[in-house]
Amino acid sequence: MRPDVFFAAPGADHLVPAMLEAGLAEGAVVFRKFPDGESYVRLLDDVAGRRVVFVSCLNDPDQHLMSVLLAAGAARANGAREVGLAIPYLPYMRQDIAFQAGEAVSAVHFARILGQFADWIVTVDPHLHRFGALDEVFGSVPARRLTAVPAIADWISSEFSQPLIIGPDSESEQWVQGISERTGAPGLVLNKTRTGDRSVQIDLPELGRFGAFQPVIVDDIVSTGTTMARLVSGLVAKGFRPPVCCCVHALFVEGAYGRLMEAGALQVVSCDTVPHVSNKISVGKLLAEGVQACLGR
Repeated sequence: MRPDVFFAAPGADHLVPAMLEAGLAEGAVVFRKFPDGESYVRLLDDVAGRRVVFVSCLNDPDQHLMSVLLAAGAARANGAREVGLAIPYLPYMRQDIAFQAGEAVSAVHFARILGQFADWIVTVDPHLHRFGALDEVFGSVPARRLTAVPAIADWISSEFSQPLIIGPDSESEQWVQGISERTGAPGLVLNKTRTGDRSVQIDLPELGRFGAFQPVIVDDIVSTGTTMARLVSGLVAKGFRPPVCCCVHALFVEGAYGRLMEAGALQVVSCDTVPHVSNKISVGKLLAEGVQACLGR
């Protein structure tokens, strides 16, 4: 039986070493753009009869997705016996319900698109709010959900002796709870009221017994940074130490990184599911282990 092979899409080069350490062979592939912006893909390795994995960070998905789909289609057309997608950041999961008539429920539609090209999918901390599990989104296509909680907890424990884990809203509760349990640190989940796309109100805690603690704000995704910046400035105004901002997926659009630092953050840290200067927590090994599990290795 021919050995399994993986191909890394542009922007996922930092995940290659972990895949190699896991014993997966790297294949050669050409990704480029035509002058009109359309994607060109060519697999340089023979994939006939092989299990093939494509590793891609799908931030800015409208720019990056087509290359991955074309690559997966090429693998299938050239005789691959199995095609898997290792996607550390799974986009389009936030719109999981139609709030107004005619809206696209992007989570479901996007999952259907991926499912047409893949036999299985593995991802890290997808944004599931109204769905209890990835299987509800992907249906018959096996989808494995990994979590960066242990890696984040280990990083926090290595950096701070008295962390206080804070989540900005109820959606962050699973990360607060998981990190608190692993670090032994107290955790707070706050209440947030959104009054617009870039306007939020957060019920802030009193300093009280937390004066000696280092606040660490945790969340799965930071995009504009509006919520987290409001929380940072509010905690500082309440007398807390300058907080550390920590997230899984650093989308950081519209100057979000600078906004957090200007709000008074001590440090902004993220996992490398999305390449960014704030990446300090690696998910490469986690992703490689998930791929191995999907391959039954």
